[in-house]
Amino acid sequence: MTISGAHWAELNAHIFPGDRDEHGAVLRCGIAGSRLLVREVIRAVDGRDYVPGTSSYRRLTADFITGQALRFAEDNSVYVAVHNHGGDDEVEFSDIDLGSHERSYPALLQITGAPAVGALVFAKNAVAGDIWTADGARRPLEKLVIAGPFRRELYPAPRARQAALPAYNRQALLFGAAGQDILRRQKIAIIGLGGAGSLINEEVARLGVGHLILIDADRIETSNLSRVVGATRFDAHTWLTGEDRPAWMRQLGGRLTAPKVRIGKRVAKQASRHARVDIVRSNVEDAGVWKQLTDCDHIFLAADSHTARLLVNAIAHQYLIPVTQVGAKAQVEGAGDVAAVYSVSRLIEPGQTCLRCNGLISSTKLTQEATPPAERKRQRYVDDADVHAPSVIALNAVAASIAVNEWLMRTVGLARRAITPDWVTVDALHGEYNLDGARQDQDCPWCGPRRYGQGDALELPVKIR
Repeated sequence: MTISGAHWAELNAHIFPGDRDEHGAVLRCGIAGSRLLVREVIRAVDGRDYVPGTSSYRRLTADFITGQALRFAEDNSVYVAVHNHGGDDEVEFSDIDLGSHERSYPALLQITGAPAVGALVFAKNAVAGDIWTADGARRPLEKLVIAGPFRRELYPAPRARQAALPAYNRQALLFGAAGQDILRRQKIAIIGLGGAGSLINEEVARLGVGHLILIDADRIETSNLSRVVGATRFDAHTWLTGEDRPAWMRQLGGRLTAPKVRIGKRVAKQASRHARVDIVRSNVEDAGVWKQLTDCDHIFLAADSHTARLLVNAIAHQYLIPVTQVGAKAQVEGAGDVAAVYSVSRLIEPGQTCLRCNGLISSTKLTQEATPPAERKRQRYVDDADVHAPSVIALNAVAASIAVNEWLMRTVGLARRAITPDWVTVDALHGEYNLDGARQDQDCPWCGPRRYGQGDALELPVKIR
């Protein structure tokens, strides 16, 4: 189960207000594969919705349960009841709890029409779950992930951790064997293996991330060699693709050059031979590609297209996966004057920050990118893919390192403050480091309630080929 930091704060404050008593609530959840996504926390009012029981200490009233179940039936949301026990680091259901589930959950499955119903019981630092599915199975909850602003994982009891490998001894001095074990269990996607993405790939691989997904449709070009980590002249087949070569030879060389994702995999495996590295030589918006992102722990978006921004922004809110959009830009005016040079790192926190709300997804650019190349050329779009902007490895490195460092500090639990509202812009011309507050529109179709936590129930804006 995944829950946002805001919903976790609301739930935790309700069931642990400091009175050492038991309290109840219900979670409204979406579903994504085998993950439950918390969309809403409904607090049960003590003495009205959560009352003394006859065979148990406390119970949710029948009216409260039925009312929420009928409301959830409107969109087949998953009903999950919540209460707390005493203790700190271990928790389990009582026999009375389990008996109550056996009496009521088959009926709740029918009322809601959802794929599952269930219950959670909390201690201060632990959670156990009993999940009933429509196929007649009954499953325990593996873990609860609190997605942000400080990432945490709760289990029924403390879990055994793998000791840090010798290669990570020096960084484990900072965040410990426990932090290194968290990194080993992370699944990270990097979209775009160009200047910024290739740097992110090497950094997270050297940190010891256990599973990487690299997505990019492009092959390496000679002009990429100055900024793509690990790329060689052999990868670019420079002896075939040079400007002094015949057209047929350059065309042949272009077909033989290495895909960027293959270079990225080579770099990642050289950095960490224990890492699992999956490569996808395609655009993220192509049909089927996005499905590999929906169970990631974090996504780094280093692709330039607005179509990719639209899709990944939607995935962040629909599947409750934090995303960091990174990039660098140098603007040169017609006379050759340098107008702006900056690097950016923008954290998209589910339910909190959104690229669309902040004007970073252009309808005009989306239209251009959806137009076939021949038609785009005929209409003479200025911002065509054939028009290259300046790109410098040092600018990319600033954006990549800020993005990875913020993700790292949040993930291993070292961050001292919530960084959710702040998007970072580094102005290289003026030597300024700016924190830009991000806005959120209440009625936004991409980050608002209509999409938030819906998981597999809602279609994504993907391209069909």
